Amino acid sequence: MFLSIQLSAQIDKQLPRQRQTANSSTLQGSNQFANSKFTYKIIDAPNKTFGYDIYADDRMMIHQPSIPGVPGNEGFKSKADAVKVGQLVIGKIKKGEMPPTVTIEEMKKLKVV
Repeated sequence: MFLSIQLSAQIDKQLPRQRQTANSSTLQGSNQFANSKFTYKIIDAPNKTFGYDIYADDRMMIHQPSIPGVPGNEGFKSKADAVKVGQLVIGKIKKGEMPPTVTIEEMKKLKVV
């Protein structure tokens, strides 16, 4: 919960707000990242595990070295698992979900936990 609040505040500081247009709407209102280009980078995490960084327009938006919602500091067992969740997060941001929370159920569907 704390990470979500901190992440949201950090995003507001780092990225300029997009103007709302008539065509950009989500359940929560306009998507300020509708025109952003998203990329990810797989990073090393403790004990030979992996995490991810998410970038919006080449600016780091999310640094996730551990598995979201799971106690502890270890990341995913494989780079492929980190890629799956990183892509899920990017999809949520593109849809306007802020913060882009990942649930255990979603990770089970992706077969990463």
